[in-house]
Amino acid sequence: MKQNPPLQFVSHLKSCHRKSVKSLIISVLFLLSVNLSFSQAINRNIKTAEYRELQNKLCTGWNTWYNHSFMSHVLLPEGFSVNICVARPGLWETGYLRENYKGSRSLPRPEDVKLGLRSDDGSYTSLKVKFKDEVFEVQSSVDGGDQLILITPEAPCRNQLIIEAGLPWDREGLIGVEENKLIGKFPGRTITVSTTEQPVKDGYVVSYNPHLTIPLKKEVGIYTGKTRTLAEIKSIIEKKRAVEQKRIDSYGKLSEAFKAMQTILAWNTIYDAPNNRAITPVSRFWNFSWGGFVLFDWDTYFASYMCSLFNKELAYANAIEITKAITPDGFIPNYQASFGVISWDRSQAPVGSLIILEIYKRYKEKWFLEEVYDELLSWNRWWAKTRDVGGYLAYGSNNVPDSLHTIQKHNMQAAKYESLDNSPMYDDIQFNTKTHTMDLADVSLMSYYIMDCNALSEIAEILGKKNDITEITKRSAKYRPVLASMWDEDEGIYLNKRLDTGEKSHRISPNNFYPMLAKVSTQKQAETMMKKQYFNPDKFYGEYVVPSISRDDAAFKDNEYWRGRIWAPMNFLLYLGMRNYNLPEARKDLVEKSMKLFMKSWNENGAVYENYNSVTGQGDDKSTADPFYHWGALLPFISFIENGYMDPVKKTGN
Repeated sequence: MKQNPPLQFVSHLKSCHRKSVKSLIISVLFLLSVNLSFSQAINRNIKTAEYRELQNKLCTGWNTWYNHSFMSHVLLPEGFSVNICVARPGLWETGYLRENYKGSRSLPRPEDVKLGLRSDDGSYTSLKVKFKDEVFEVQSSVDGGDQLILITPEAPCRNQLIIEAGLPWDREGLIGVEENKLIGKFPGRTITVSTTEQPVKDGYVVSYNPHLTIPLKKEVGIYTGKTRTLAEIKSIIEKKRAVEQKRIDSYGKLSEAFKAMQTILAWNTIYDAPNNRAITPVSRFWNFSWGGFVLFDWDTYFASYMCSLFNKELAYANAIEITKAITPDGFIPNYQASFGVISWDRSQAPVGSLIILEIYKRYKEKWFLEEVYDELLSWNRWWAKTRDVGGYLAYGSNNVPDSLHTIQKHNMQAAKYESLDNSPMYDDIQFNTKTHTMDLADVSLMSYYIMDCNALSEIAEILGKKNDITEITKRSAKYRPVLASMWDEDEGIYLNKRLDTGEKSHRISPNNFYPMLAKVSTQKQAETMMKKQYFNPDKFYGEYVVPSISRDDAAFKDNEYWRGRIWAPMNFLLYLGMRNYNLPEARKDLVEKSMKLFMKSWNENGAVYENYNSVTGQGDDKSTADPFYHWGALLPFISFIENGYMDPVKKTGN
């Protein structure tokens, strides 16, 4: 998982898996050459014309592409930006707001941003900002090729509106000010930015960019291209807002939940300029702290699945991009970040084949599977090759040359990052330097792996890969009886097994339910797990569910990250497992309580947290709970699956 909280950047360099001496030398030389060049572009083996066209389509036009400000509107391909800033005259040290993020009580910011209704493609956006005790709304829309922005203060403000021109990502062009207009000059095109209010001169504004200064006393319209009145701008923006509201309303009782899920995914979608791609990282905080962008393994697959509800292109883009992060050793890394930073020593939960198969079932476009199949097969082989210890699977971390200066490598903490960073399940477990794994056979990893084999076999069948089906099925058949043997009748759940002593581990998390994902559990065992564990208030049951460690575990009270807090992906995976069995009462309870937990924070302050307090349902009680982290939206997403919204899309026309 993720080993550093937001805004605490740690440079993670590369590691590689143990190979033969010859291949190891080649890998090290390759990695060192990449690292020393500080390459910003990444190598992606894109195979299909369909995907190249898809990214070109996504990376065009006006949108909130720039990571460091929700209020920057950028035009691609030129890269010309209109940055909406505010300033309090006379307080330049603390009174200039250029970059903005979503903060919380535990992650305070000088501004309070509430992100509102918006389209996926940026044709309509809205948000509210409170800065220096003054509140204003920012709305935007696109009319033809022009960008229209409306700034509406709740009351006359002392703050000034500063409209900056910019050229992010080292794009080429000329920007300046001419006759109270911002100007962007590019080959074959000149873009002008005008306002409905007369700019004023203020020589003390702390902006080095070409800018216009407007007193924020009343509504202000900003526009590119031809002259517009304030009334015209308001009328066009209102029409675009109504279109988006109609889409939200179409989800009926789930409309507010859809708005929340779509909002966080759309606002966190950014442009990764060195690689000319649109991606949806977990949050803008994390991109900032990692120095550009960061994609985490299962986080990004989950984002792609949620996007598939409402935007096929974003779903494809995110699933493909994280899959294309595959290393030369053949596994999808725990993370991929800017400047060639990759977790070369470890992977993360193999959920990719399942998610990609589910997206395919919704849209039935075969090229999507063809684009990612080879990487998914390589990843499936890698787990059995590198994480098998005596017929069991265990999380681990491959050895890394010291010359790569990796922060964590080939130790217990690095192995935890392949699973759950600080879970109490691993507190008394040792790292085995010979097997490069924990001394713990892990129920969750074996469940994920069998699930991956099941999904990958189905993909192989669709693509006509008969020999691969035989190979994959053989691996699945090897681990199924081993996982089945980890059932404990007394506990009424599957238990991890220590590989050093052979003893069972009785520290239980939602991971121990996951044999339901692999369809290894019997119906009777699934019912027993619900009765003895899920509905047991001493274990996992409560007003809010499900905690990341059982409530009777001594570490539950820590309420820190995976030590007792509720995580949306755990609820989501447990729900997917429940769907494989006849468990109507538990399934209904999990769906309803997941929605209740999510809507609590969303209704209070528009926040979507990385994790939540298992007792109070709060997200803002810990700084390690990012307040706008997209996988929190898996909590309501469960309801969309449950209500049939993820059924295959009906094709129209010929």
